[in-house]
Amino acid sequence: MATDRPPSIEVRDLSKSYGHGPHRIEALVDLNLRVEAGRTTALVGPSGCGKSTLLRLVAGLETPTSGSLRIGDETPEAVRARGDLAVAFQDAALLPWRSVRGNVALGRALAGLQRDRTAVDALIALVGLSGFEERRPAELSGGMRQRVAIARALAGRPRLLLLDEPFGAVDELTRGQLHQDLAPLWQAQGTTTLLVTHSVAEAVRLSDRVVVLTPRPARVAADIAIDLPWPRGTGIGSNRFHAFCDEVSAALRDSGGDQRLAAQ
Repeated sequence: MATDRPPSIEVRDLSKSYGHGPHRIEALVDLNLRVEAGRTTALVGPSGCGKSTLLRLVAGLETPTSGSLRIGDETPEAVRARGDLAVAFQDAALLPWRSVRGNVALGRALAGLQRDRTAVDALIALVGLSGFEERRPAELSGGMRQRVAIARALAGRPRLLLLDEPFGAVDELTRGQLHQDLAPLWQAQGTTTLLVTHSVAEAVRLSDRVVVLTPRPARVAADIAIDLPWPRGTGIGSNRFHAFCDEVSAALRDSGGDQRLAAQ
């Protein structure tokens, strides 16, 4: 039953495979995971380990081969059909013929909310794009397009926000600014957020908890609570911040993950 409260995610013995016979690829095998309601959980692991596959399963964009996945007490398909979850990918995937305002308004429409230009413009202002309401995506920088994509995802007031490398296509300086400006928006709404990232520092900076996955087929190698105060914009150079980064990196190495990822 739908409620206004953010949901937890319960993954039990979840498996997902593609193909058949000798061409069969097992992306996930017997994965168990609980994502806490109203918190931000980051998934890190080597490339190709199944992080994005898991996110797509949570989004109801794919179906599991076996096992179960529940969002609250509902299926992902039911939550998605009702507009209670939103997804933002590395590619902002904005509609090129729509303005900034039009793209953000689309988030409300997809969630079944009535038109509200005041609410849309307020969200555009929150992501730092006042004055760009009528610009089209081709007129924006990469960082600005990602701001629009996050605003569109939040416009429908989702109870569940899924982020798949949302800042991976922008430069390091822009990424840091986006972390500082955008993360407080979904945190303020109390949204349950699942973040897939290749960056250890990004995972530690943005999450309440980091789940480290093994190489494919993905299993949980480590589950690390990030006990740092919010906001974290001024604390990312602290010894404790770096200690958490070191802990996540060590878990990646111990799991057999990519050494280059563990060093990021």
